[in-house]
Amino acid sequence: MQVAAPGYLRPIQQAPLSPEEESGIAGICPGLGQNVDPGGRTDTSLWGPYVSVMTGWATDPDTRFAASSGGALSAILVYLVESGRVEAVIQTGADPNLPIGNVATVSMGAEDIRAAAGSRYAPSAPLADLPARLEEHRETGRRFAFVGKPCDAVALRAWAQRDPEIDRAFPVVVSFFCAGVPSHAGGQAVLEALDTDLASTRAFRYRGRGWPGRATATSTDGTDRSMTYHDSWGKILSRHVQHRCKLCPDGTGVAADIVCADAWESDERGYPVFDEADGISLVMARTEKGEDLVAAARGAGQIETRDFDITALAAIQPGQRERRRALFARLAGQRAAGRPVPHYRGLHLLAAARQNPLARNLKNFLGTLRRNLRASTAR
Repeated sequence: MQVAAPGYLRPIQQAPLSPEEESGIAGICPGLGQNVDPGGRTDTSLWGPYVSVMTGWATDPDTRFAASSGGALSAILVYLVESGRVEAVIQTGADPNLPIGNVATVSMGAEDIRAAAGSRYAPSAPLADLPARLEEHRETGRRFAFVGKPCDAVALRAWAQRDPEIDRAFPVVVSFFCAGVPSHAGGQAVLEALDTDLASTRAFRYRGRGWPGRATATSTDGTDRSMTYHDSWGKILSRHVQHRCKLCPDGTGVAADIVCADAWESDERGYPVFDEADGISLVMARTEKGEDLVAAARGAGQIETRDFDITALAAIQPGQRERRRALFARLAGQRAAGRPVPHYRGLHLLAAARQNPLARNLKNFLGTLRRNLRASTAR
């Protein structure tokens, strides 16, 4: 992988590809399409197929505090390793050489998992070392829980359809709600707003240590500068999300076994409240395996859970709601501009679009068309 301006990770082709290899990439890449089969599960137009949904949090107070929401995802990972369901976890942590960047890590125990807790709003490539992990599985039998963005989970599942050994090496797939990937330029813009820069920054935390937690830059002399999540994500980072993410149908991890997210409190109007509080995670089991693992983690004392009415989710996750409703119109704008359009099946895009007023769909159509035409002119 290589960093390309303005700070996105991009694959680099190093040799010619055979037709079979080209076909394999096309069959795996989520940027070209995604198929969803509900398989008898409850299936909704906004949230996709699932088995159960609840709220929860880590029973360990340090994990709950360090994580972005209630720490349920980290606590479930700790359970998976300590119970022997897997021997290690592939997840994303802070890059020691680039404070605003990410690096794929292999966590062997609870301490490693907790060190990687917290959202990282920057490009990540947790599948980059997949061949090495597969070879490790062949040699040692080591099994991994995989944690990645929804698109990463889609790619891993598609790969497993071509290579059954994937499922043996990665028996558990965990994801989270994703609002898109900002570039490194977004992280640098946060530093600039904090009146500092990369050269002066020893460590950077996008969120965590509270809920939602503050974006915090720790300088080389040990002092901290921070801003609220509302300002860091809402006013800066969200403006640096790549165009591909705006055409993604799946910000909610429909290909994973378990998905976690923020279960925000809402105000009297039904909108999310970002006041600091004890973190609460949304915990969605997408598969029967996922539901069993959540129950086992609860039985082992790693998490507590509460019942949750999924009809409330549209109010407390408005970004995911609006992106799903807008996607049909955005894809139409992409096609009208003569640009490639991914092939999506089983994602209820038309049903979601019908939940939008015509004027909003038209706005999304014209906005996507305009962005594409501007990009073509710039070339």
